[in-house]
Amino acid sequence: MQISVPLKDGLLADEYGKYAPASAMQADHPIKSFPITITGLPADTKSLALTLVDYDSTPVCGFTWIHWLAANIPVDLAKLPANASRDLADRFIQGRNSNAGSLVNGDPQIITGYVGPQPPDQTHNYTLQVYALDTMLPLENGYWLNEFIHAAHGHILDHGKIDIPSRA
Repeated sequence: MQISVPLKDGLLADEYGKYAPASAMQADHPIKSFPITITGLPADTKSLALTLVDYDSTPVCGFTWIHWLAANIPVDLAKLPANASRDLADRFIQGRNSNAGSLVNGDPQIITGYVGPQPPDQTHNYTLQVYALDTMLPLENGYWLNEFIHAAHGHILDHGKIDIPSRA
């Protein structure tokens, strides 16, 4: 399974992160998700899921920052367009990002779905993992990462991972 995300000069395009235009921001956070193309899915794939996390955030805030969780993505969306998190929110479910945690005073408008990179100190690598699953998962909008991990156990047919750099 392969994953591709368009980069500009080797970095995530500004419109999906810290330097997004005001029209792509909510509560001072970028909310326009980037396009993703997934190829080479196993023939018996019933749904897709993804996680987008920032492991480089650990020295900054003390934990890995979750930027996007999505599951039960139909296979016909293996080419997710830009802004799928908002424009296609009725086609799949989305989990809580780190803005929902009790350690963060997150705005309720941005606690689920995509919230883009805003590295405060240096370029960070954002790890996108996509999973091909043999079923739809028994999750609901607003699920937590640990719930996804438990629900997906035994149902992952294949997965792919890429690191996406975004500038500070």
